[in-house]
Amino acid sequence: MAYILVVEDEKSINDLIAMNLSLVGHTSNQAYDGNEALDLLQQNTYDLVIMDIMLPEIDGYSLMQFVPEESPVIFLTARGNLSDRVKGLNLGADDYIVKPFETVELLARIQAVLRRTHRSPGIFSVDGTVVNLESRTVTVEGCEIELTLREYELLEVLIQNKNVALSREKLLKIAWDYDYLGETRTVDVHIQKLRQKLRWNNRIKTVYKLGYRLEVDD
Repeated sequence: MAYILVVEDEKSINDLIAMNLSLVGHTSNQAYDGNEALDLLQQNTYDLVIMDIMLPEIDGYSLMQFVPEESPVIFLTARGNLSDRVKGLNLGADDYIVKPFETVELLARIQAVLRRTHRSPGIFSVDGTVVNLESRTVTVEGCEIELTLREYELLEVLIQNKNVALSREKLLKIAWDYDYLGETRTVDVHIQKLRQKLRWNNRIKTVYKLGYRLEVDD
C-alpha cells in the first residue's frame, strides 16, 4: 500500500490518522511541526503527504515548496475560508479537507488521490476474490461475478475502509450519498448479497449494534 507522511501538531489527531492508515494497510511517518516535517521530506519519498496548515516553526503553505512534485498533498486544516482553499489548491495541493472531519471521509479522499496519481495498486484480493478497482470488475476463483451498481459501491467503501467498523448510517451516506432517515435495512440486504456472491461470510463481520467491518489479515 502507500507510504504516507502525516504532518499535524495536535498529537491526538495525528495519532488517530496514523492508526487508521495502519488499519487499512498503509505505512506512515508522523511529524508534529514544520521543521520535523522538512527533515522527513528530505530523507524520504512519500506516496502522499497529509498536512495541516497552521503548524509550529514552518507552516503548511511554506512547506509546499519542499514537497516533491511527484508526492500529492492533502491539506487537513481548520481554515475553511474560500480564500484559504483556493490558496492551498493553487499551491499544488490535490485535496483540501476542513476540520472537524470524518475518518471514513478522509480515508475515501486518500484512496481517491492515490488512485488519481497511480499510487494505489488498484487490485484487492482475498480468499480467491479479486476486485479490480480500476475496471470495476470482480472475479471469484477466476470467474467474473456480476454486481449491481449499489452492490459494487458498497463493496468499494468496505475495501477502502477494511478493518474499520462502519455504521449502517455511514455506509448509506458514503456509498450512496443517502441521508439517514431511520431506515437502514437496505444496507443489510446488500451486505447479505455481497457475502453470498463473494463467499465472504467470514470476511464481512457484523459489528453488534453498529454495522459492518471487512476483516482482512495484515
